Amino acid sequence: MKKDKRDVLILVLAITVILLLGIIGYVFLIRPAINGLVIQGYNQAQVDLINTILAQVQTNGFVQIPTGEDQSIILVPYQQPQSEETSS
Repeated sequence: MKKDKRDVLILVLAITVILLLGIIGYVFLIRPAINGLVIQGYNQAQVDLINTILAQVQTNGFVQIPTGEDQSIILVPYQQPQSEETSS
């Protein structure tokens, strides 16, 4: 009877240690790797969006971006005025 209780206790402790190692492994190894991939994908999406907008501006001369109900933003290329240098 006493041996059965000891075996059950050892089994419960072993399962607890395995669960704790799994949780620690997830928190310190798996979750940061997943977050890194998500952040990398987010950054790549931003770059792709900006490149697409710039390509449309160069091709069409403008880009219309809807911002809500009956509203939009129109982006056009900006030509900075040439300043005339005055010599004294």
